Amino acid sequence: MNEVEELRRVLRATERTDRTGPDLADIMRRGRRLRRRRRVAGAGAAAVAVLAVVLGAADVVTRTGPPPPTPTRPAAPVPAATPSPEATPGPTTAPVRPVGAVVDSGLRYGTQERVFYFVPVDVPRVPGVTVGLVAGRRRPAGELVSDYLVNDVAGSDRRPGFHEIGYDQRRRVPADLPLPTFGYFVGPAARIVGTVDGRQVDARLARWSEDQRVVIFWFDPASLAPGTPLDGIVARDARGRRL
Repeated sequence: MNEVEELRRVLRATERTDRTGPDLADIMRRGRRLRRRRRVAGAGAAAVAVLAVVLGAADVVTRTGPPPPTPTRPAAPVPAATPSPEATPGPTTAPVRPVGAVVDSGLRYGTQERVFYFVPVDVPRVPGVTVGLVAGRRRPAGELVSDYLVNDVAGSDRRPGFHEIGYDQRRRVPADLPLPTFGYFVGPAARIVGTVDGRQVDARLARWSEDQRVVIFWFDPASLAPGTPLDGIVARDARGRRL
């Protein structure tokens, strides 16, 4: 019912039966009540509107807040590193085919002796490298055990100068079988001297039976602790000239 209809209803209700005219006092009372109802209704509507605005704002905040985290794919596993082909530590009792004579170092570990010898190697796409030097042991029955292998991975295994030098940084060889620092030099070396912490240490030498230009060398563990990197190394000929 709208306000016009309400006013008409009031006028009809207040008309006297004697038709003398409407009761103005009653009309004014009803009008005041109608205005109060409109004010209350207006306030209620405003409150509802405010509530709607508040709820709408809250809804907006909810919708525009930070989005839920997007699931990420797990990182691909990193492949494990492979051992460098020029250094293969770790003892093995696989059959060994030395190339040339086996060199006795003079170092003893109970009934075993430290020996050095060359073995065939195959480095992909490097035809100039055919042998590597092994630091091994010989058991009482003559069986050879390989502890550490070094070989070139580029160029030629007979180029003049020093080649790969082996020393067991990870101490894979048992503590009672120390692995001396070793390597080989191609050229007329009569003396090989290593430097560590400012002091000089002479290496022991032996020529390879298959090629007299190749000089195998190693450092006595009593003079150079196994696993200790050299600060420098030089080779000199019989006259003391540096090669």
